[in-house]
Amino acid sequence: MAEAKTQKTTVSVTAFLDGVADPARQADCRRVATMMKKVTGEKPTMWGASIVGFGTYRYQYESGKTGDWPITGFSPRKQELTLYIMPGFERYASLLEQLGKHRHGKSCLYIKRLSDIDFDVLTELVTESVAAMESKRVRA
Repeated sequence: MAEAKTQKTTVSVTAFLDGVADPARQADCRRVATMMKKVTGEKPTMWGASIVGFGTYRYQYESGKTGDWPITGFSPRKQELTLYIMPGFERYASLLEQLGKHRHGKSCLYIKRLSDIDFDVLTELVTESVAAMESKRVRA
């Protein structure tokens, strides 16, 4: 069975964040990284070329395919800051209502800039998400 394309790397997170061209996006990324480190108790690690992840959990699809993925993380995409909320959003409707300007997919939260949202609500969302993922945690 093929390995997942996005794997943990040894690339420096600091160097990656230093390379974010937009100073406002770079500042937002550093703030999110600090918050996620505090919430998870984990150091940030690069996953692939553009994801900053915290912690690791093992997933398994019905097909039997398994892999590792960060418990939470983010990526400074060109248009939006993407945050990975791994349990999805079904249980977080009230927090999403309070969050501010955002959109989301199955497990991705998209924010243009942190000034558009309530950072305390974001912190609570990440905290609850991480707690939900604890049972799936793999120390790697």
